[in-house]
Amino acid sequence: MAVTLPSLASFTCEWTYDVFLSFRGIDTRNNFTGNLYNSLNQRGIRTFFDDEEIQKGEEITPTLLQAIKESRIFIVVFSTNYASSTFCLTELVTILGCSKSQGRIFLPIFYDVDPSQIRNLTGTYAEAFAKHEMRFGDEEDKVQKWRDALRQAANMSGWHFKPGSESEYKFIGKIVEEVSIKSSCIPFHVANYPVGLESRMLEVTSLLGLGSDERTNMVGIYGIGGIGKSTTARAVHNLIADQFESVCFLAGIRERAINHGLAHLQETLLSEILGEKDIKVGDVYRGISIIKRRLQRKKVLLILDDVDKVEHLRALAGGHDWFGLGTKIIITTRDKHLLATHGIVKVYKVKELNNEKAFELFSWHAFKNKKIDPCYVDIAKRAVSYCHGLPLALEVIGSHLFGKSLDVWKSLLDKYERVLRKDIHETLKVSYDDLDEDEKGIFLDIACFFNSYKIGYVKEILYLHGFHADDGIQVLTDKSLIKIDANSCVRMHDLIQGMGREIVRQESTLEPGRRSRLWFSDDIVHVLEENKGTDTIEVIIANLCKDRKVKWCGKAFGQMKNLRILIIRNARFSRGPQILPNSLRVLDWSGHESSSLPSDFNPKNLVLLSLRESCLKRFKLLNVFETLIFLDFEDCKFLTEIPSLSRVPNLGSLCLDYCTNLFRIHDSVGFLDKLVLLSAKRCIQLQSLVPCMNLPSLETLDLTGCSRLESFPEVLGVMENIKDVYLDGTNLYQLPVTIGNLVGLKRLFLRSCQRMIQIPSYVLPKVEIVISHHRRAVRSSNYAEKVSPKVSTNAMCVYNEYGKSFLNVYSLNVSSNNVIEVCSPSWNQDGHKLKNIGYRLFCHPIHSGRVIMDKVRSNKSPVQFWFRKKFPRIALCCFCETGELLHNVVLDFKLNVLINGTKQLSTSCEYIYYTKRKMHQKLCCDLQCNKEGIFSENEWNHVEILCEIEHHMQCHSENAVDDRDWNTKRILKSSVIHVYSESNEDDFNLVENPDFPLSSEQKFQEIVKDCDGYNINGVPMCECLKGFTPKFQAMLNLSDWSS
Repeated sequence: MAVTLPSLASFTCEWTYDVFLSFRGIDTRNNFTGNLYNSLNQRGIRTFFDDEEIQKGEEITPTLLQAIKESRIFIVVFSTNYASSTFCLTELVTILGCSKSQGRIFLPIFYDVDPSQIRNLTGTYAEAFAKHEMRFGDEEDKVQKWRDALRQAANMSGWHFKPGSESEYKFIGKIVEEVSIKSSCIPFHVANYPVGLESRMLEVTSLLGLGSDERTNMVGIYGIGGIGKSTTARAVHNLIADQFESVCFLAGIRERAINHGLAHLQETLLSEILGEKDIKVGDVYRGISIIKRRLQRKKVLLILDDVDKVEHLRALAGGHDWFGLGTKIIITTRDKHLLATHGIVKVYKVKELNNEKAFELFSWHAFKNKKIDPCYVDIAKRAVSYCHGLPLALEVIGSHLFGKSLDVWKSLLDKYERVLRKDIHETLKVSYDDLDEDEKGIFLDIACFFNSYKIGYVKEILYLHGFHADDGIQVLTDKSLIKIDANSCVRMHDLIQGMGREIVRQESTLEPGRRSRLWFSDDIVHVLEENKGTDTIEVIIANLCKDRKVKWCGKAFGQMKNLRILIIRNARFSRGPQILPNSLRVLDWSGHESSSLPSDFNPKNLVLLSLRESCLKRFKLLNVFETLIFLDFEDCKFLTEIPSLSRVPNLGSLCLDYCTNLFRIHDSVGFLDKLVLLSAKRCIQLQSLVPCMNLPSLETLDLTGCSRLESFPEVLGVMENIKDVYLDGTNLYQLPVTIGNLVGLKRLFLRSCQRMIQIPSYVLPKVEIVISHHRRAVRSSNYAEKVSPKVSTNAMCVYNEYGKSFLNVYSLNVSSNNVIEVCSPSWNQDGHKLKNIGYRLFCHPIHSGRVIMDKVRSNKSPVQFWFRKKFPRIALCCFCETGELLHNVVLDFKLNVLINGTKQLSTSCEYIYYTKRKMHQKLCCDLQCNKEGIFSENEWNHVEILCEIEHHMQCHSENAVDDRDWNTKRILKSSVIHVYSESNEDDFNLVENPDFPLSSEQKFQEIVKDCDGYNINGVPMCECLKGFTPKFQAMLNLSDWSS
């Protein structure tokens, strides 16, 4: 059932009348109703009794309407001539409407008239309505509302009196007794200024389901101390209490359970609901049985206020079957987990007042008015901001500032911001007192240091302090002491934080050095400069002003024997520390002035060491660093080398970012089993990370901006946990074949590199290779599963603007024989030269001499030839031309060799080519057969060499996400094969199948086709050849032909 937002009078106990009497004057004014009125007054029940003056006419006067609104119980006396009065009928419609919308009690009395007569409109009621229909023929809606109101009233439970059937005096006595019981449930005082309560009440009443009379409904109201939980519960009580047979509001259960016990609370509950005195239950378990037995059929409103233990609920409201149908139970608590433990799923969290409501509430208390003196507006805003929407603080501080001058306001607010008011502190501290020791420590750490920090970082530091962070964080959240926001940051109400800091301050109000935690700059400087440290101090986190220097002797930490966490940021010291406590678990000192740590520093439990932006020149490794997990030397510009870390077996994170003079990292760094993060960004002097590595736990390797880095470590073992490798802006040109051991790799970043880099095709299948800051990644291979290719090291020679480079070639095992292999060009190794036809195409004058045309075949792919006996050693050259104004080009050279229609070789050589202009590329390699007797010696074997050079280009779609969003452009211009002279010329043929020889004319046409695309002095070669006479062509000795 929808709940209408109530008026303030409904929940702030502003009743003018306990009872409103409605009746037909001529029937009962001077007898029954008059006697009832007198009896109610004698019992002290304030009753509105309409006199003749008010009800003259047919419309309800404003005075009468106001009386209805301000009455708690409606008693309507239906008599013989009640329906003849249109005034009475209109009044009845108004009363029923108010009763329904505001939850008021409606009690009908049927005096000398049967309820069925009213329900069915018979007898005098029928006669009256016949007249009404004639009189109000044009107002059918009005007459119908009267009918509906009478039927509704006749169906409600009430009293029926027939004169002579019993004593009128006794009958009236029974009515007065019941009204007395119902009106004895006195509404609570809710608040002097009930600001913001309406919306809270609406939320709670909607959870209660007031329109349902099914099983018992339990609703929890939770929130921090002083937020208004009990106030909300009292307001809801006042609003709906009259709808129940019995009501019980048990306030302050936490304290009453301590002072009097749960059995006493059970006795109070039974007495209030049953209306009996001196009920004794003996013990809690017997009390449970009595409550279940005696209240099982009662529709009850039960409010359990300030519950802090689930045992309270088990003793007072252990189950839904303890009470009758339609029962509603409200529990207020600071602990959300307590509600969940008891199975309460309908919960309402009371939140801080928004700024508008907070300002209004503060104004009522500070100025006794909703309006504020213009002179006080700014400082009132400061006060409201300090209270952070907490009603308790707004009321207490507002009342305390009432009537005081601006200067006093400023002075008091300065004091409150430094030291929390005692009454607010004590109220909030109740939640702290209920924590165990571990949870108290976590609470104090967050209050003193980590409000608004990321939850991940907070948990790490809490763990290092020695606390069970996960469980403690959950407890504090359940008790509304903290919350985790949408950005995963820990949030603590400012006044809750102030309460926590005040607890620490109370450890030693005069000497900060005797407190467990130091965060306030003045306190920290005092302790260090005055050498006031003690073994009480556990945590110091310093954020000092940059223009403030600590003038100390450097020995102040010597007395802090229990200091576990030392974090110093934005602080300057007259000198570096001479002593550091060996109890430290966290040492995080930005801008550390010394070139090294103290020689006698032996922290056996140190877990985190961070010396960012420090003057560190050398790092002496000690055996005691075996517990070290985090090591951070970011921006240590004087650090030149990292020593052996073999004695730091638990190291999980190593950060060397921006160490611009670092040139050497010890080989042991490559063999740290537990290392998860290794970052050395912008180490511009670093040429090599480590020669080899086997880091099974590594997830991220970041070498971004290491502009002199030329080599990547050999990966000696399988690394399944690696996710990201950043090699942006490095000087690498090739990645080792062993990079295939990075089996867990997801993303490889190769943006803005300084030269050509080969992509390890097939070795890292389905790895995303990111080559641009503005485009999505390309996949290193389209194969769904990892393959095990044969790697021909440095077999492919590439000529481009970078000069000559060698790349690895990856061959898939496509044949059981695997006899054809790719190898480095012989002419590059042993002096073989190619001449003329290749001169213009090769772009480099690397050859001289004479080449017989029979040994050279030029064409676009595929190139074919025939051989017998032994597969000849072949030089293969492919030429391509990239597009203009390209940057970070991904090129993939694919080579397939088919012999007699069967694929014998399938290779790939994929690389990134960084350029900004149109550029030619030339790729060269040799093909040879590594076995004899494989192919037919007497018959001719047909060879097809299919070459492809693809330029992968990403679609411009913003939604491109995978390989399918990349276009492939074939950019092969031509390919050339050369048969080395070591092969017998009678055993190969580049032009025709010897079994089906071509005519001279056909051979000439093959040559013309092969030369398509090449020029002689700027004239296409094919055009020059076509100009020859047929006779000259026939005379042409092809074996002696040259360009």
